[in-house]
Amino acid sequence: MNAFIEYMIKYIQLLRISDLIDILIVAVIIYYLINLLRETRGMQLVKGIAFLFIVFFLSQWLKLNALNYILGGAMQIGAFALIVIFQPELRNLLERMGRFKVGRIIDLAADTSDDDIQRTIESVSLAAANMSDSKTGALIVMERSTRLGEFISTGTMLDANVSSGLLENIFVPNTPLHDGAVIIRNNKIVTAGCLLPLTANNNLSRDLGTRHRAAIGLSEVTDAVIIVVSEETGKISIALNGSLTRNLSKDSLSKALNKMLIQKPNTNHKIEKIMFWRTK
Repeated sequence: MNAFIEYMIKYIQLLRISDLIDILIVAVIIYYLINLLRETRGMQLVKGIAFLFIVFFLSQWLKLNALNYILGGAMQIGAFALIVIFQPELRNLLERMGRFKVGRIIDLAADTSDDDIQRTIESVSLAAANMSDSKTGALIVMERSTRLGEFISTGTMLDANVSSGLLENIFVPNTPLHDGAVIIRNNKIVTAGCLLPLTANNNLSRDLGTRHRAAIGLSEVTDAVIIVVSEETGKISIALNGSLTRNLSKDSLSKALNKMLIQKPNTNHKIEKIMFWRTK
């Protein structure tokens, strides 16, 4: 232990001011890149790549020659593959660098409590029920662990507290934002009028409109919870993990959102299996 402390003291004594500045700059760049990836699905890809590196070094250490050879060959073309895989993130990074502001270098997520989430759920459920009664079409996205920055950027920024009245006003027909989706993050309406990807599933029911297909499409590529109110029938649906649950009431919607957004992660998977089925 003493030897380690002496080594660290000697190492620190060798550090120059320029070395400290260099380390700080690199740390800021790494932080900024991680923060950027957190806003997109790219973070899941990074986790997958990190897992492959861990497996590669483990296979090398455990003398698993066949597995090590395969992973080594894959990594030789990995640099080109990363450029293709991360093309949207790289483009987004360059665009954000072009409009970079020093004050935005630190972006700390707001802390949220179960009570805050409960209030948001009640507001969303009430708004969905009211819009169901008036047959007002709506598309509400509630972000979970997968960040939705790439979809948020397609809408109009609001950064408003969630309330049933505001949600109902946003989706009033023939208003500028009624056709897109509202995205809720950290119990705030971050943006409205967002564009979502349509599902490529051709086996869906023919009575599902664009809102439902957009909801399913986003749920196929993220873990977000998407609430849909049909303009034709007034029926409330939830899309999750590429599946759709239809004909929900205010109470059943509130219960479902509570299970998905508040209950512990180890129970979510079982609940989702019970509640959701793929719509044909």
